[in-house]
Amino acid sequence: MAHLAGLAASAPWFFPLLAFVVGACVGSFLNVVIARLPAAESVVTPRSHCDCGAPIAWHDNIPLVSWFVLRGRARCCGRLFSIRYWFVEALTAALFLACWLLLPPARALCGWIFLSGLIAATFIDLEHLVIPDVLTLGLGLSGVLLSCLVPALQGPASGLFALDSVRAGTASAEGLCVGSGLVLWTALLGTAALKKEAMGLGDALLVGGIGAYCGWKGALFSLFGGAAVGVVWFAAAFCLRPLRKAPAEPLGFGMRVPFGPMLAIAGALYFLVLRHPVDAWFERLAPLF
Repeated sequence: MAHLAGLAASAPWFFPLLAFVVGACVGSFLNVVIARLPAAESVVTPRSHCDCGAPIAWHDNIPLVSWFVLRGRARCCGRLFSIRYWFVEALTAALFLACWLLLPPARALCGWIFLSGLIAATFIDLEHLVIPDVLTLGLGLSGVLLSCLVPALQGPASGLFALDSVRAGTASAEGLCVGSGLVLWTALLGTAALKKEAMGLGDALLVGGIGAYCGWKGALFSLFGGAAVGVVWFAAAFCLRPLRKAPAEPLGFGMRVPFGPMLAIAGALYFLVLRHPVDAWFERLAPLF
């Protein structure tokens, strides 16, 4: 640890750069997860390949770089690659870097796992209107486990690891149950009132996963914060409506819009920058009840 501290002091750019590079590489893997998981395909085998079936060489699969070198086209057949592949890599790299700069190292490493799950869930939900259980349940279980191993994930530690571990694990499980239960009841009541599905089970499990990492306050914030993100989403779609040349309605008007990405954005904001102000607001609100 002393050697790592010395390295950080002598080369303060090293660990942030490492976090960015690791994030870009993880983002490349998340692209595989996003493409294969909804189709129930293995994310390990076969190796990355073009839609034409030709394997992609390692030098054509360098995160953030290869897309520009190839100008968004496959070397083997000239097919276009979606800009989404580059965007997921850049987004993951930026969020990993933000985690490292904003949080203590142990919490930052846990945040890498948390944000990776949110990114995969977001882009799968955007494309398929479903969030695979392996992601939501994985977030929930890993959140509880990591809270026990890294108690600081759920707030300040007292210094007694055993007690802190039990406290953090309990807070994580509470967040998991409150988050998933709250959204499940909201979905059931909304479905009864609207006579159609208001939210899917995947949304409930996603908020439960957010609660496992962020506690019940983070789960509650992700629900209402996600609704606020949705308002911005629809407002932006409405403002951009006159710019569209096609007669079709923009995203959010006359279309089914997934709620999962909005929940994920709110959960990521709470984890990275809004935990302290939101928790302080809840503390001021507590005497009223």
